[in-house]
Amino acid sequence: MKKLLAMLVFLVAFIAAKAQIMDPVHFTTQLKDLKNGEAELVFKATIDAGWHVYSTGLGSDGPISASFHKNKMEGAEPVGKLQARGKELKQFDKLFEMEVRYFEQAVSFVQKIKFTKPKYDIDCYVEYGACNDQACLPPSEAVLKVSGNSAVAETTEEKEVAETAKIAPPVDTAAVDTAVVANDLWTPVVSELQAFNGDTAPTESMAWWLIFIEGLLGGFLALFTPCVWPIIPMTVSFFLKRNKDRAKAIREATTYGLSIVVIYVLLGLAVTLLFGASALNALATNAVFNIFFCLLLVVFAASFLGAFEITLPSAWQNKVDAKSESTTGLLSIFLMAFTLSLVSFSCTGPIIGFLLVAVSTQGSIVAPTIGMLGFAIALAIPFTLFAMFPSLLKSAPKSGGWMNAIKVTLGFIELAFALKFLSVADLAYGWHILDREVFLALWIVIFGLLGAYLLGWLKFPHDDDQHRTNVPQFFLAMASLAFAIYMIPGLWGAPLKAISAFAPPMSTQDFNLQKTVTEAKYKDYEQGMAAAKAEHKPVIIDFTGFGCVNCRKMEAAVWSDPQVSDILNNKYILISLYVDDKTPLDEPIQVEENGQQRTLRTVGDKWSYLQRVKFGANAQPFYVLLNEEGHPLAGSRSYDEDIQGYIEFLNKGLK
Repeated sequence: MKKLLAMLVFLVAFIAAKAQIMDPVHFTTQLKDLKNGEAELVFKATIDAGWHVYSTGLGSDGPISASFHKNKMEGAEPVGKLQARGKELKQFDKLFEMEVRYFEQAVSFVQKIKFTKPKYDIDCYVEYGACNDQACLPPSEAVLKVSGNSAVAETTEEKEVAETAKIAPPVDTAAVDTAVVANDLWTPVVSELQAFNGDTAPTESMAWWLIFIEGLLGGFLALFTPCVWPIIPMTVSFFLKRNKDRAKAIREATTYGLSIVVIYVLLGLAVTLLFGASALNALATNAVFNIFFCLLLVVFAASFLGAFEITLPSAWQNKVDAKSESTTGLLSIFLMAFTLSLVSFSCTGPIIGFLLVAVSTQGSIVAPTIGMLGFAIALAIPFTLFAMFPSLLKSAPKSGGWMNAIKVTLGFIELAFALKFLSVADLAYGWHILDREVFLALWIVIFGLLGAYLLGWLKFPHDDDQHRTNVPQFFLAMASLAFAIYMIPGLWGAPLKAISAFAPPMSTQDFNLQKTVTEAKYKDYEQGMAAAKAEHKPVIIDFTGFGCVNCRKMEAAVWSDPQVSDILNNKYILISLYVDDKTPLDEPIQVEENGQQRTLRTVGDKWSYLQRVKFGANAQPFYVLLNEEGHPLAGSRSYDEDIQGYIEFLNKGLK
């Protein structure tokens, strides 16, 4: 038992950390002499797990492409275009409506040059964009400065110069050039923001707790299915007959329960290792995976509704069962638990599949393991309790038609969630076959039919002819029918906040009586702050980007909400600052940041610098509430599609 506990603790151990300033891409740069009057400027990057860097030549309508720029190039000239070397990945992005190319883990950007004089002096940089599933960095630079004698001179010795380029290091204080700051609006407020944010609970840990609870609920549902519930008394009786010593029987039954936990946690860990972190992140938007998941859930739903049974080969079950009988000790108990898993697969398989599908798209490598831990604990509890207290078996309800009702209900729910995954694929390819009103119409029908089934108006193959609606089914039917009626106004554009995370975005709705538009009147920091002072209104600054995927998600999912839109449009001065705006400044601005000179050349450079120096952050989207003097009114907020949480964030600033 101790070995099982130690194994369980080892499987679920993890560490997580978050920071405002992100530094996920690490560059080394060098000049590599080709000994023929030419050389390569090499910008080699290593990329943190979960992040990706976009490739070259994606076009102006896509995310930030990698591009080469020179401040000074004496004695040499570029040859051809910037080349990207590495394992390039491709994926259709539904927000940009184009195929994007990017790199994970590592990439090298190479610019070929030709020497024109014996001596060269080069000051250049590669601009690139990096994103993960929650945030995007502003356009960042990897700088290479090198000078020396070229192969055009008397020596042909190969020269290499390497240096590490730190991208957006943590900023506590910075010297701000007077050309940028004409007043106190640029004064850093990092410590003030940290004071507000200090009370914020870690959202990732809360998400894992929710996944664990989802697993528990799935396990408890599996208990009340025809494949699992009848096994409980038979299994407990076997343990009690096996040992006349009741204490030993209880000890072995407890070990049996722990074995169930280990088996299912191993399954979750196998999914984690099979996919890996980067693949799990890709599942959330990958069209092929989402279509597969949709079909998988439809098959599971059909099985629960009674079309067929999903079972593993009986030879597997017989072989494991025979092995458990011929083995003694801990291994025997473990094999018996494995036999239970195989025998009950026709009922637990669809629930496990749905759970793993749901948590895999969270993009966390520990999510499947945590979900399966919750599922296994719920499944193992009754076996242990009934073994400890056999008298409880007498009061336990007998199996019957109510179990099939649970299976059919689960079938309707899985069918509803299958549409969610189909919706993701539909948005990715732009088919427009599952726009918002079509999605809602199908959900209305599904939950309406579920209510009708629970009231006894519909029957499926495994239902008893004498089936009567009991009190719990009656209340569930009321809830299902009420939910179906609640969704009906959504066909005409009602926001339906309760299902905003599942339904397609409002922009896909053809017939919408509630048009809600939220757009910033100001895209310049100083102009917006001047308007706030004149109108005596608080300010919300939206640090965003044209190539920021998650910024568009927030605008579609959160800003489209009527209550959010009303607050932003009428109670705040909304300033949107695009950190990838390529509009050149009237004159380049020299600033000092972390002891190094930096040149701000574009409007986007200026707003990115403002975000770093004033607020100590460099990822988008990033929202901060200010008074007219430029001081925070509340903590900052980043990517989070919780509409109610965003409303509370805005109201906190107003108070």
